[in-house]
Amino acid sequence: MSTVELGLRNNWRQFALLVVINAFVGGMVGLERTILPQIAEADFHIASKTAILSFIIVFGFTKAITNYFTGLLANKWGRKNLLVIGWLFALPIPFILIYASSWNWVVLANVLLGINQGLTWSSTVVMKIDLVGEKNRGLAMGINESAGYLAVGLVAFLTGWIAAEYGLRPFPFYLGFVFAGLGLLGSWLLVRDTRHHVAKEASDSAVPLLKNIFWQTTWQDHNLGSISQAGLINNLNDGMVWGLLPILLATKGFTLTQIGVVVALYPGVWGVGQLFTGKMADHLNKKAMLFWGMLLQGVVFLLMTRASSYIEFIILSVLLGVGTAVVYPTFLAAMADYTHPQQRAASIGVFRLWRDSGYAFGAILTGLVADTLDINSSVVTIGVLTLLSAFIILKRMS
Repeated sequence: MSTVELGLRNNWRQFALLVVINAFVGGMVGLERTILPQIAEADFHIASKTAILSFIIVFGFTKAITNYFTGLLANKWGRKNLLVIGWLFALPIPFILIYASSWNWVVLANVLLGINQGLTWSSTVVMKIDLVGEKNRGLAMGINESAGYLAVGLVAFLTGWIAAEYGLRPFPFYLGFVFAGLGLLGSWLLVRDTRHHVAKEASDSAVPLLKNIFWQTTWQDHNLGSISQAGLINNLNDGMVWGLLPILLATKGFTLTQIGVVVALYPGVWGVGQLFTGKMADHLNKKAMLFWGMLLQGVVFLLMTRASSYIEFIILSVLLGVGTAVVYPTFLAAMADYTHPQQRAASIGVFRLWRDSGYAFGAILTGLVADTLDINSSVVTIGVLTLLSAFIILKRMS
């Protein structure tokens, strides 16, 4: 215990390794980001938006539940063990997506992807917070989320380009074999567990223990509850972008390469921006950052219904990435501030349960609205909900 030291400088090697591994985690999501809705229509002739979005619904609920149990089991099973198990679930995903003969196989692949993401991303988040201690939590989360979402954006662009050049399958999914293999080997052979760092920080912590981690994180605690609802709404709108934005752009006559650029810019800016907004969260008012970030997202969605040109969608994609970059590392840094080190993994697991269930709720809601009315109505609905979330933060969070 005496040899364990907290801080980014003291643990930079393990921290950097976890950043690289989290980039592989993000790459697994990026495989689907641009082309899966196109595959639904081209290969399986699925017209219903709700049916197309079924892969996001399954992914969201599976990841959300896995997040919860990852947080619950982190202290008992060890963060590293959960990380390695998560990569084992990733190995079959590229095979399934390449050889899927029906949409049900794609849905199954997203069950595995949800488990993979819940175990691996949650583990890397908690381990980085464990390593850096209190001083640089925002920076740590900014770097972590930046690596993950830069990878999402880059791979989303690459798969769109590869699909335009060589077809929707199988070539875009070959990247998945690389990500899963390197992620598993790096986690198994090189990563060290961080439970001793948690014990060291807990011995000095003055943060009171929560009496009921689940309910206080969900809503009862004004700060934790405000963060949890905003996280849910943030991923609810991200679920809409993931599933419907490529289809919306296709209806406006954009090419697959152009769609790939617009779709990739959002997570790309989101990723790069967190390198700056994460550090800002260590110094600025977290409530203000969450309010303005959610407000900007809501305004962008409302403007998106009026956009028509390629350059307009590029600008809106960039602004949406900025708004999301402001809130994303701030969510996790604030959660860590308000929870005791021994309860941190469990509380973050509850937060991520609600945040990532937003993918599923967003896909269900926007799919139903799009099928009943149209895609623009879905975008307006998401925009209004995002604005309401911003004002809940303004009113409720201290």
